[in-house]
Amino acid sequence: MLSRLRLHDGKLIKDRRYHLRTYPNCFVAKELTDWLIDHKEAPDRETGIRLMQKLMDHYIIHHVCDEHSDYKDAKLLYRFRKDDGTFPLSKDVKVFMRGQSLYEKLVSVEGSILKVREENSVKYQRAFLGCEMVEWLVQEGEAESRREAVELGQALLEHGIIQHVSNRHHFLDSDILYQFWINFRRRRRLTELLSENSSRALSESPDSPFCLRKLNPEPGNTSFLSVQPNKEIKVVSAVRRSSITSLAGNSNPYFSITPTLVFPPVAECNPKSVLKRPVTNEELLSPGAPYVKKTLTIVGDAVGWGFVVRGGRPCHIQAVDPGGPAAAAGMKVCQFVFSVNGMYVLHLDYQTISSLIMTGPRTLVMEIMEAIE
Repeated sequence: MLSRLRLHDGKLIKDRRYHLRTYPNCFVAKELTDWLIDHKEAPDRETGIRLMQKLMDHYIIHHVCDEHSDYKDAKLLYRFRKDDGTFPLSKDVKVFMRGQSLYEKLVSVEGSILKVREENSVKYQRAFLGCEMVEWLVQEGEAESRREAVELGQALLEHGIIQHVSNRHHFLDSDILYQFWINFRRRRRLTELLSENSSRALSESPDSPFCLRKLNPEPGNTSFLSVQPNKEIKVVSAVRRSSITSLAGNSNPYFSITPTLVFPPVAECNPKSVLKRPVTNEELLSPGAPYVKKTLTIVGDAVGWGFVVRGGRPCHIQAVDPGGPAAAAGMKVCQFVFSVNGMYVLHLDYQTISSLIMTGPRTLVMEIMEAIE
């Protein structure tokens, strides 16, 4: 958003005429690539092109006539979707924007409830008590009642904007300590977008939430071991929306991770399917099929969700960490993935489903189909 405003201020975004037609609020791709390099948002043209393609993939910009699905470093006109009203205002986006608005309002007033607070000898930035937030929301007209304020706080927590400081409670109207995990005022460079791995890399790498947590992996050993809750975790093999950059100490917008964590040795997920035989979508959906549909709500922790998705059309649950959030929600191996956060996914492969989960909210709602025993 800040980059878009800078482009408007720099007159790079303006009304342009092409083939006797005027296209409002657009930019020339080649000029924008030059701008990215000149303003040190990208070190070279190749990186600039990759950045803009990332924005296209996330429905932030598009070709003015939607004739090109990829970003071309040429004299072609593109536009930010916010400038033509085509930006998809999903529930996730609305909650994020509401969170940003509340954060800006809170940090700009004197005597804000957001302050450095201490609990169990640990200091937390941008922290507040749940009851104080509820009272503030009602006083400022952001909520009509304390109940509505609690519902708003719960939505912010479920979308990873606020969090209980030790990740043990949902948002409650009480003297429990919470914290804004996202520092909305930190200026993020566009190149941070590229620190997110591709969907394929995310689903295959050992730091993916789709690989189970492992203790002391040995070469050639592909069996999964669960993390015991009373053991101290020395390595992290699955971190939500993380990157090498964020683990090295840069801010992560969803989880606060200490920079002393190290990567484990590379270990691949078990490639052998747990299914006894292949199952088709037609078989799953046929009338009277011996399958029952269930809805699971999984709240990810700082290590991920704790399950592995494999296969395709349909995808199945390959493995589940016995001590992870997915197991607690009722997920089991051999279940088939029907939908992810309301999106029908039986026709997708596991890389695409992995990407949907990674780019969605921390609270994951999945419909699965389970064989009737």
